[in-house]
Amino acid sequence: MIVYICEMSIEVAIKQYKFNNDFEKAVINILYTASWLEGQNIQRFKPYGISPQQFNVLRILRGASPNPVRLTDITERMIDKNSNATRLVEKLRQKGFLKRDVCKNNRRQVDITITPNGLSLLNELDILPSEWSKIFKGIKKEEAKQLNVILDKIRE
Repeated sequence: MIVYICEMSIEVAIKQYKFNNDFEKAVINILYTASWLEGQNIQRFKPYGISPQQFNVLRILRGASPNPVRLTDITERMIDKNSNATRLVEKLRQKGFLKRDVCKNNRRQVDITITPNGLSLLNELDILPSEWSKIFKGIKKEEAKQLNVILDKIRE
């Protein structure tokens, strides 16, 4: 059996041409691709002085706006579950993208809301040409749907 290896295949990328099985290859391919996508995201947000994790926090806050969000809610909704939400929130507060207020009903609770500066930054990022459409240029809409179904099945 002859296996065609394309220029951008996982085999070429990591210089490994033999895997124990297709499931092992799929896991390695997903991990490699996730790391590659993270690198693309870092470059996308670098000119704005934020990280992909900080962008994720801002999107969570925008989605909840005008309601405040607690730190535990942010942590639950984060894409990267290993992110230090406390540190991310503090950095974004220092940049003026969000504010933290002690809850009037529970002094131990801190309410976090996005500021107009944070909304403005997200709006600016929203109107940029989509980097995702460039990354997925070789994938059809139906293939993207299929990929989402498969990735969801992996996490079941």
